[in-house]
Amino acid sequence: MPTMTAAQRREQAREEYDAFIKGCPTNQLLDRLSDKWVSLVVSALSTGPMRYSDLSRKIAGVSPKMLTQTLRSLERDGILTRTVTPSVPVRVDYELSALGHSLAGLLTAVKRWAETHIEEVHEARDRYDASTD
Repeated sequence: MPTMTAAQRREQAREEYDAFIKGCPTNQLLDRLSDKWVSLVVSALSTGPMRYSDLSRKIAGVSPKMLTQTLRSLERDGILTRTVTPSVPVRVDYELSALGHSLAGLLTAVKRWAETHIEEVHEARDRYDASTD
């Protein structure tokens, strides 16, 4: 069997990715992206850079710990960038990367879908609950 280069191994792995397999990296990425805080942070940043305090005000219900964890994980994954401007006090801005912008349209569309169809979901839940009582 011939030796493969690192690029060839990555290409082979890419062809073999299967998000239905728990250990697959794409499954793990989908797990991360399906987090509600990730969706809301990416949607919030789709309009432009924001500071931590702006994000925490915009995203109701997110704890400081969860917001910090979400921002760190998104920075690690290359979805957003964190820019520190030395000043008093220090200014930290978060902004979507090119990769993040490619994701923002999808997550913002899911957010809009939820906002548009929540009443239909409530009605369906009411019908289901009434039929199972």
